[in-house]
Amino acid sequence: MQWKHDKMMDLKHLAHLVALADERHFARAAERVHLSQPAFSRSIQALERALGQRLFDRDAGELRPTPAGVFLIERARRLLFDARCLQRDAELYAQSNFGDAALGAGPFPAATLMPRVLPELRRRYPNLRLRVEVGNWAQLLEQLRAERIEFFVADTRSLPQDATLDVQRLGQQPAAFYVRSGHPLVGPPCTLAEMWAFGVATTKLPVAVKAALGALLQVPPGQEPGFALECDDVQQLRAVALSTDTVLGATHVAMQADVEAGLLVALTVTGLPPLYAEMGVVSLRNRSPSPLARHAIQLISEVAEAVNG
Repeated sequence: MQWKHDKMMDLKHLAHLVALADERHFARAAERVHLSQPAFSRSIQALERALGQRLFDRDAGELRPTPAGVFLIERARRLLFDARCLQRDAELYAQSNFGDAALGAGPFPAATLMPRVLPELRRRYPNLRLRVEVGNWAQLLEQLRAERIEFFVADTRSLPQDATLDVQRLGQQPAAFYVRSGHPLVGPPCTLAEMWAFGVATTKLPVAVKAALGALLQVPPGQEPGFALECDDVQQLRAVALSTDTVLGATHVAMQADVEAGLLVALTVTGLPPLYAEMGVVSLRNRSPSPLARHAIQLISEVAEAVNG
């Protein structure tokens, strides 16, 4: 593949290339980059002429990248990402201030870390502008890759092996199963099957944790243990456990206040290995965090150390 020297590699052309690769449809891709379809088609054609290569096959009505297209699209994504980071870093340098920031938090960090982190950030930097998205790791990873958030903090055990991600470990938060005071299971140790009969409520668990529980419950291979309630809002799970016989799976620190108040009791379950959440801060590799994001990550790390200790 050789670029004809009378043409310049234009970032706009590369952005159009990536848009078409994502949408696989000229009209949708043109709308995404705010061009008319004829103008968008001319841009792709100009890129193909300059390269002397077809970048997309248009046979049989299906739009697919050619091998040359796949080669260029992968590199165009990296180049566009680096260009956005450079522009953003230059703006932050020129402004010499915190600017805006957006971050994500998984269900348990949202319940245990953010209530301590956010007030402290507001006290330290009263002019900050911060947006926090709460969700499970898969939702947050999608937002991170789309660059809608700078980083997120969550249980990292289900994250895919991906060289584009940086993970800063925050340690483990021990966990247990909890029931309301006066629950029939309060007292002597119970079995996992006895506990499960009351119905279990928890957040979206890592695949490995579900598999381990399934094995202990002797669930047939390939099947997951049935949960009475899966919800990424810890306060909703707490409300159900306090008002019904449903068993709640949660971290110690998330339920500490209710345990100390005598509202919830941690069960002793025979044959159950130690439970925990593996917390971490996840960001995109080679992206410079904003000043506010750096301060937020440092504060999250300090709070996590105190909580885990």
